[in-house]
Amino acid sequence: MTDYLAAQKELKTLRDFLRWTTSRFTQAGLFYGHGNDDAFNEASQLILSTLKLPVNELPELFLDARLTIAEKQSLLLLIEKRLEQRIPLPYLINEAWFAGLPFFVDERVLIPRSPFAELIDAQFQPWLNNPDDVSAILDLCTGSGCIAIALAMAFENAHVDAVDISHDALAVADININKHQLNDQVRSIQSDCWQSLEPANQYDLIISNPPYVGADEMAGLPEEYRHEPVSALEAEDNGLALVEQILLNAADYLTDDGLLFVEVGNSDVAVDEKWPETSFLWLDFEQGGHGIFMLDKAQCIEFQQRYR
Repeated sequence: MTDYLAAQKELKTLRDFLRWTTSRFTQAGLFYGHGNDDAFNEASQLILSTLKLPVNELPELFLDARLTIAEKQSLLLLIEKRLEQRIPLPYLINEAWFAGLPFFVDERVLIPRSPFAELIDAQFQPWLNNPDDVSAILDLCTGSGCIAIALAMAFENAHVDAVDISHDALAVADININKHQLNDQVRSIQSDCWQSLEPANQYDLIISNPPYVGADEMAGLPEEYRHEPVSALEAEDNGLALVEQILLNAADYLTDDGLLFVEVGNSDVAVDEKWPETSFLWLDFEQGGHGIFMLDKAQCIEFQQRYR
């Protein structure tokens, strides 16, 4: 606490805070897996967001501007929480970016960080024949709603169903649906996977980023991940329990030309080992990330017939 009181007295300008915070974050060995690559960018986003300044670039005009006592106190409180409690930055500022869009987040939902953003930006080309023909999309395990909302913006003619088992997560998703004014296009649905969905609802795209972390991997995650809801990260059967439920039922909900995309992260090897007869198409990403596979309806039918 003494260090923070001294900092409040000695640090004067935005430049002072950027330098001091970057140094403290570096010394603390924080984990940067929730939107930033290093201590400087983490410090910049925390400070600029808290001061309500543009976060996309450092404002040269304000670097030597002095901070008020109230501003210093607000900043130092967040910096202390980041350092001492290892709370991820998006939870501290209640904002995360995905697919170039800002989203409200808190500890009811995972922090967006999926390579699905690259696929959405490309409208799932070249696998999707004609993006303009997409009229219905399902986002299973929607969490904050970030994927569903980005999908709605990428496919303006499509209706998107955003499904999650968690009432708390859907409350956050609804905040984001309202934030982006997509109430007429995106619908949140509480359901345990397929349970509350009707097969009569056929989707051109089914997207899912479900819980897929196994117990062993969960035990080795950095401390920052402990602030995220465990139920949105960890799954039984070495991370594949919910993935299996998705695969067993997807064929019933896909249109004839429909496609299924599922993210399984580091469980990609476990997927291939458990279902070696299925020809999963594993996608490559120019912007980083891995562990998303694609199946078409015929493959989903084959999986269903083999394993159901």
